[in-house]
Amino acid sequence: MHFNHGDKDETFLLNLYKRLLYPRLVEEKMLKLLRQGRISKWFSGIGQEAIAVGATLAMQSDEYILPMHRNLGVFTSRDIPLKKLMAQWQGKLSGFTKGRDRSFHFGTQEFKIIGMISHLGPQLALADGIALADVLAKRQKATLVFTGEGATSEGDFHEAVNVAAVWNLPVIFLIENNGYGLSTPISEQFKCKNLVDKAIGYGIQGIQIDGNNVLEVYQTIDRIAKDIHQNPRPVLVECLTFRMRGHEEASGTKYVPQELFDEWEKKDPVNNYQQFLLDEGILRPHIIVDIKNKYKKDIEIEVEDAFIDEEPDADSAQEEADMYFPYTQKLTEPQASSTEKRYLDAITDALDLAMQQHANLVLMGQDIAEYGGAFKITDGFAAKFGNNRVRNTPICESAIVGAGLGLSINGYKAVIEMQFADFVTVGFNQIVNNLAKTHYRWGEKADVVIRMPTGAGTGAGPFHSQSNEAWFTKTPGLKIVYPAFPEDAKGLLLSAIEDPNPVLYFEHKYLYRSLTSAVPDGYYTTAIGKAVTLAEGNQFAIITYGLGVHWALDYIKKHPECGATLIDLRTLQPWDKETVAEAVKSAGKVLILHEDTLTNGFGAEISAWIAEHCFEYLDAPVLRCASLDTAIPMNKVLEDNFLAKSRLAETVEKLLKY
Repeated sequence: MHFNHGDKDETFLLNLYKRLLYPRLVEEKMLKLLRQGRISKWFSGIGQEAIAVGATLAMQSDEYILPMHRNLGVFTSRDIPLKKLMAQWQGKLSGFTKGRDRSFHFGTQEFKIIGMISHLGPQLALADGIALADVLAKRQKATLVFTGEGATSEGDFHEAVNVAAVWNLPVIFLIENNGYGLSTPISEQFKCKNLVDKAIGYGIQGIQIDGNNVLEVYQTIDRIAKDIHQNPRPVLVECLTFRMRGHEEASGTKYVPQELFDEWEKKDPVNNYQQFLLDEGILRPHIIVDIKNKYKKDIEIEVEDAFIDEEPDADSAQEEADMYFPYTQKLTEPQASSTEKRYLDAITDALDLAMQQHANLVLMGQDIAEYGGAFKITDGFAAKFGNNRVRNTPICESAIVGAGLGLSINGYKAVIEMQFADFVTVGFNQIVNNLAKTHYRWGEKADVVIRMPTGAGTGAGPFHSQSNEAWFTKTPGLKIVYPAFPEDAKGLLLSAIEDPNPVLYFEHKYLYRSLTSAVPDGYYTTAIGKAVTLAEGNQFAIITYGLGVHWALDYIKKHPECGATLIDLRTLQPWDKETVAEAVKSAGKVLILHEDTLTNGFGAEISAWIAEHCFEYLDAPVLRCASLDTAIPMNKVLEDNFLAKSRLAETVEKLLKY
């Protein structure tokens, strides 16, 4: 192994050695604790320390790094106290996640490190968003994100690198090619000769280096970072290394041929660099002993101190509250004047006002710039606000949702348009595992709104018509709004954008151009979590939202004698239990109506809640009127039969007979 120290002096070279040695000694301590049964799990990075240490030291201290679970050297090189790390690993209250997550599954704004989640690859898109924020703010920064050779097979890898390439984002994508994804060798992971060759397909620069040579890693990342400060663009770096321990200690290494261990043991990053310094006269054997003894003593103290740290208390109310970033909505009242607007135009108006109100707001979505979006909601926005803030995206929903979270982490707001709510499936993981859980895990906001053009009634068939709100209402950490009128569409969207928590905003496509009503002029907000009573009666109550509101209004108009109370929920998470309870108490009979399919639709949750909390006020079973438990057909006759509207009258009659 050849070490070229260039213009680096002895002080630098010695410090680099100490930085390299320290995580090795920490790992050796962790393996002892594991054998003693004092810790339960460990993902070892022994043999790979040069990558984490060299790359981290090459980055500026205020530049974000997104590591994985074998990158202890990132955290130690950013000078995070070992006691704090140990508390995190042991689930202590003083850890970064207060016992809510393990390992390196956390982030810290103080040290500008954003950890991974267990799903391989999603952190790559977050790096895109973080880098985009730097570009928009005209900060000359780079973002470093780690991934493994196995994760390069994931769609998240492709999407993130592709977005960074198209947008010229200053991201260093660092692949640690350590030979195995758990037990699967690289020969079964990819067909190309080298992973760095993948850079060619994205039209970006690719560099392959010896990942066990700490000086080569440092010099390469240092050179790239300085270059992309001036000329923003992504660079793919493949670091060749080897995993000397198992995927995690319990998995062992019996599947690895011994000759590979023999070969890579000779390339040990710590031993080789240490020998280089000895050969150069920078180190002496007694200095090595002194450094190791001091580190081992310090490690022992910090580890044992962490063991006696306080355990978290189980407080259910606090646990639930911490799913969301603390936020109290301050309503902006609407003006007295109003203008007749279509449902679609009310959404456009809200987005326009929000872009003026929030200079850090970025809109992203397929075809939303010059084309104006599939439904023309953002028509003219690119000309008015510029393509930096109104961004056409490649067709890669997962990366764009992840980029939205990255923008939020680095000081921006994001509104993402799903071209159709159905297409959210390919961004599902980022929503339910990253957006929803980020604050609970490590206290960071996820200031992202996802617009969801939803619903049937237009003959669009199984893949453009689904009502999929129930996929998300059961996911803690998300807020779900679903306006039925133009006035609410505007006010709730502005509220969603103000809210620093992740909000899924469902907007019904059928209502876009078919519904017009008076919408207050100017900027105003509508309370998230507050239902509205649209009609009052004493015979029964209809609880609904979205297009179901209009089905119910049509029914009441045709049957003025029915004596119905009509509740429009407007928000599904959180939902207005108080207003629903009042309706149940006054009417005694309840019908829950929604466009979604019957089984496990959101109406089931409302029904269960009423049965549990309002049973004594009921004069009949709670009935649900929902769409068929089938996919949504395209043919109008079949679609009409599918929709809950076709069964509304008979369901009301059944309810009133009790």
